[in-house]
Amino acid sequence: MARLAAASLAGTAVEFYDFFVYGTAAALVLGPLFFPTFSPVAGTLAAFGTFAVGFVSRPLGSVLFGHIGDRHGRRPVLFASLLMTGLATVAVGFVPTYASIGVAAPVLLLVLRFLQGLGLGGEWGGAVLLTAEHAPAGRRGLWASFPQVGPAVGFLLANGVMLVLSVGLSDAQFQEWGWRVPFWVAGVLAAGGLLLRGSLTETPQFRELAESGQRASVPLAEVMRGHWRLVLLTAGALAVGYAVFYAVSTWALSYGTERLGVSRTVMLTCIMAAVAVKGAVTPLVAMLGDRYGRRPLCLTGCSAVALWMFPMAGLLHTAQPLLMFLGCLGALLGFITMFAVVAAYLPELYEPQVRCTGAAVGYNLAGVLGGALTPIVATELAGGEGPPWGVAAYLTAVALLSLGCFALLPETRPVTAAAESAAA
Repeated sequence: MARLAAASLAGTAVEFYDFFVYGTAAALVLGPLFFPTFSPVAGTLAAFGTFAVGFVSRPLGSVLFGHIGDRHGRRPVLFASLLMTGLATVAVGFVPTYASIGVAAPVLLLVLRFLQGLGLGGEWGGAVLLTAEHAPAGRRGLWASFPQVGPAVGFLLANGVMLVLSVGLSDAQFQEWGWRVPFWVAGVLAAGGLLLRGSLTETPQFRELAESGQRASVPLAEVMRGHWRLVLLTAGALAVGYAVFYAVSTWALSYGTERLGVSRTVMLTCIMAAVAVKGAVTPLVAMLGDRYGRRPLCLTGCSAVALWMFPMAGLLHTAQPLLMFLGCLGALLGFITMFAVVAAYLPELYEPQVRCTGAAVGYNLAGVLGGALTPIVATELAGGEGPPWGVAAYLTAVALLSLGCFALLPETRPVTAAAESAAA
């Protein structure tokens, strides 16, 4: 299990590095380089628009790779998705700017971002099922949480490289070529991830399905016919997690540097510190999910997010590093109280025959609802001189929507023999 968990964590870390490095670049430099005829705010919005395309393509990736995972195994998904995302990310680092090739530059950016999202849409389902379907029932939440640590590691890698370049280069050097380096690094990371996954074996549950001839013929059709309500509920429930994470990691970075005049280095450091704490506590929260159930933690985390959004907006507006860090940290702790357990929760909600498609489609549709629009909407709502209360109200509304969806979902935590004996 340790080897499987490590391989899953490494793969999701690489894939989310690819995804996050684009978000950071969109917040810092892509606007003026690829949309120079726009005003600064409009350029940032346009850059976030290309950022959003990656979320729109993620459900398509979950359908494509979910079909492969349910028909041909979880293992092939891990290789194909990582290769696609890695190649697309490296290619972004070579796209000429608007000054060189005109409108073709943002078009190329859009296409590559679409391919990034397509690959990432398959990665999560494959990585989570690899660990969840190998894990013992009483520790499934813990082992399945390791792929959920991957996004934090990927974010820290992406922003760490950006931070080093930001400190070591002048603004002119960073704008000219420095921002490209993190995209080139993605190639090395992807190669390492593929090597780590080379020795992985197929999951026992899929082998049983293949041997018994019970694989779904058309997984998506079966999901839509028998589980469409579950897909919509999981998408709505998880939307708040995406909204909060990208409000902190992407919109707050842009807001702090452009609106508050906080240095790029300070903003990156504050956000990275909060994400590091979030990543460290993920397995601990997942253990609570094994003990007390998935649904109670999701309801608790969602409620915490709803209560924290206005304090977060006020703390962020102070432009004081420690207070900004605390604002971001509170939001991310509420977020991870939910997302530490969803890697076990979602697969348990779906039958094995359609698990790869169903879990991945629900998870990635939530990304469209919560992640794609949040930086754009938040940038629009953050106008004016005072704290961004409009952003806080928007995030609170998303949290309340998700809370209602979580309330309609069932508990899935398996009752183990040990737990039954203890209860007796």
